[in-house]
Amino acid sequence: MARRVVIVGPAYPLRGGGMATFNERLAYAFQEAGDEVELVTFSLQYPAFLFPGKSQYSEEAPPEGLQIKVLINSINPISWWRTGRYISRQKPELVIFRYWLPFMGPCLGSIARLIRRNRYSRVLAITDNVVPHEQRPGDVPFTRYFLSACHGFVTMSQAVLQDLKRFAPGKPTEYLPHPLYDNFGPAETKAQACAALGLDPDCRYMLFFGFIRPYKGLDLLLQAMADVGLQQQPDIKLIVAGEFYEDAAPYHTLIKQLGLQDRVLLHTDFIPNAAVRHYFCVADLVVQPYKHATQSGVTQVAYHFDKPMVVTNVGGLAELVPHGEVGYVVEPQPGAIAVAILDFFSSTVGASFVEHIATYKKRFSWSRFVQAMWDLSGKVKL
Repeated sequence: MARRVVIVGPAYPLRGGGMATFNERLAYAFQEAGDEVELVTFSLQYPAFLFPGKSQYSEEAPPEGLQIKVLINSINPISWWRTGRYISRQKPELVIFRYWLPFMGPCLGSIARLIRRNRYSRVLAITDNVVPHEQRPGDVPFTRYFLSACHGFVTMSQAVLQDLKRFAPGKPTEYLPHPLYDNFGPAETKAQACAALGLDPDCRYMLFFGFIRPYKGLDLLLQAMADVGLQQQPDIKLIVAGEFYEDAAPYHTLIKQLGLQDRVLLHTDFIPNAAVRHYFCVADLVVQPYKHATQSGVTQVAYHFDKPMVVTNVGGLAELVPHGEVGYVVEPQPGAIAVAILDFFSSTVGASFVEHIATYKKRFSWSRFVQAMWDLSGKVKL
């Protein structure tokens, strides 16, 4: 008999991006394991004044073959009660919450408490962050309220695992590396990707991918681009692909001040899932110059498309990118980032990186992630 699973968190009709894409791919993985899965998502995720992007809602077609129910209004307690009652009455064997922001603590914590009243469902949380990247008043009590409502936790970085030991000691917790993003379509040639994006195939490209927020260090990468060595190789260009989740003006000013107008290509509208492969397949090197981090799904997209990486030695990034084998781990400083970029483009290490990537990425399977979640749920005492 199929086991029943409910995943609570961002999903269609909310736009893709890391969490919605992850949750939908996780649902497929449970289905592939023979489980019955429902995604319960938001009718309103953020009030408009708190949302930094242009739109919260997708214009793409819904994912095929997934059961998605739109129930949760993050600021309406009546919807929390309805959602908790709805899930509790179904009596799923496993309920998985996606937790990433203290703002969601009251909403998701209340829903989790209502579900637990059935004394049947195991309630786990995938905790992207316990201590948020950008801290605000109320973070600690909101986080504690949510964590206390869960039976156990999955983290995708050792840094978050350590945070959980402080906030929720004694509960079953498992570190599981972020699985491979393999749902953006097959790889294409660089020439095909250049044609799709209207880029010059004779240039060499670095890629900064994802929503642009202060902690992601795009300013460090722009300063690295102004390095004398890189200035002498004008065919090396940087593609910035992702929507600004902060004021774009300082970045435009910095690009102008550093004289990078011809070497930085800004594709700063939201990148739909159908276009993701173009950006990774055109790139010779993926750069994540984060100032601090927990983990990043960008790493797992790069792995899927066999792309070497430069990541900074913060949070959990270095856990997944062995230095000198699949890319570079450097300090979050423009000079260190520039040295790694120059080494990559002036040597032949790229071929050996790609060979190691093909082997290393096999450990990031969705089936392993799903089985580990069931194993963790078996440790829960109701």
